[in-house]
Amino acid sequence: MFDKTYRDRLEADLARWEAEGVIAPAAAASIRNALPPPPAGINIAVVVGIVGGLLIAAAFLAFVAAHWTEIARLARFAILIAGMVATGALGAWFARRGRDVLADLCASIGAIIFGAGIALVGQMYHLGEDFAGGMLLWSIGAFAAAMLTGSRGALAVGLVAASIWTCMRIHDSPDILHLPFVAVWLIAADLALAWNSRVAAHLVALAALPWWIATSLRFELDGAQPSFVLANGAALLFGAGLAVAAMPNPRAARLGSVLSIHGAFALAAAAFLEVTTADDIIHLRTTRAASAQPLWAILCGAAGVILALVSATFTRRRGEILAAGAIGLVLLAAPFWPVAPAGEPWLAYAALLCAMLCLVVSGMLDEARPRIVAGWLGIAGVIAGITWAVKGSLLARSAFLAAAGVVAVAFATALNRALPRSAR
Repeated sequence: MFDKTYRDRLEADLARWEAEGVIAPAAAASIRNALPPPPAGINIAVVVGIVGGLLIAAAFLAFVAAHWTEIARLARFAILIAGMVATGALGAWFARRGRDVLADLCASIGAIIFGAGIALVGQMYHLGEDFAGGMLLWSIGAFAAAMLTGSRGALAVGLVAASIWTCMRIHDSPDILHLPFVAVWLIAADLALAWNSRVAAHLVALAALPWWIATSLRFELDGAQPSFVLANGAALLFGAGLAVAAMPNPRAARLGSVLSIHGAFALAAAAFLEVTTADDIIHLRTTRAASAQPLWAILCGAAGVILALVSATFTRRRGEILAAGAIGLVLLAAPFWPVAPAGEPWLAYAALLCAMLCLVVSGMLDEARPRIVAGWLGIAGVIAGITWAVKGSLLARSAFLAAAGVVAVAFATALNRALPRSAR
């Protein structure tokens, strides 16, 4: 939950409770005083300052690029060093004055200049054409800047460079699973945990997606559906996020909640892709059965289910049990898909619809709004994919959707009667 939203809601609750006599005014004042000071926001002056700094940096780069061939090599190198030193000094000055956003921007620009320096030095001295290695070196420098300054922008630069690096390595060696990126990702996750930053947690969660996408698109997977491989990655991210969020450490809980949010949306996207890719709406290597998934991916998906169940055991939340069920149903849809092109995968359709419904109910039980949104988006995507599937007759698909709707309505009616009147 964002800090401002939480404070506004808490202030409204305190005012209501005080007016209703639930708490004494002194207790409300104590609660307000116990809150830490709100973080400094980004006002108009800061926004204009950021734009001005970006324009000055762009002007500097354009001027240097226009006269690059006319500048001596030693002078070029000195310009790059001066740019990094200047941004670092300016960032330190902003940090001393309490302008954290501008200080973060300076650290980010310094990390970008460092990456440009790697490329330009390599071009000047005709170094080996290992572009992926240069991206790794850029990522290391950006991570070092993030560790020293606490800059979220430098962390973002490092993660982008690391993502490009791993995608290039996977493209160059598609028969080898590129595990070094996992170590880099864990370092970034440790930074997000140490900073207790929600922004850093979002960056780390997003950085996991390029590796899974690039890995799933490898040609050496013997015809395995990329959507099935991605589903296992989403399952691991979702389940691990729930497990980390169940830890008593508040920092781990914050990081885990963000990871689970991205995992829920990734799971909904995987469900949609399973329908659109495995049913020939989008053609992506459908010559082999879903059983061609690599064993390591299947184990990752199974780990996601187990972690979600472990989290539910410790938290005693019924919604997390349904979340584990949603993960398992999305993974079960893969073997339900038929090997032969004839016929339609009705069991897979039913599993995906049930999975997204479980995701919605899970979010409602745990009061996790992102999970609810992800589930509704998944339901809409799966229904759209079933409706516009290329295979089979439209009449059969309409009959399936109608039957699924009747079952859902009947289940809702029975559930409404079973629930106490206060819980309806």
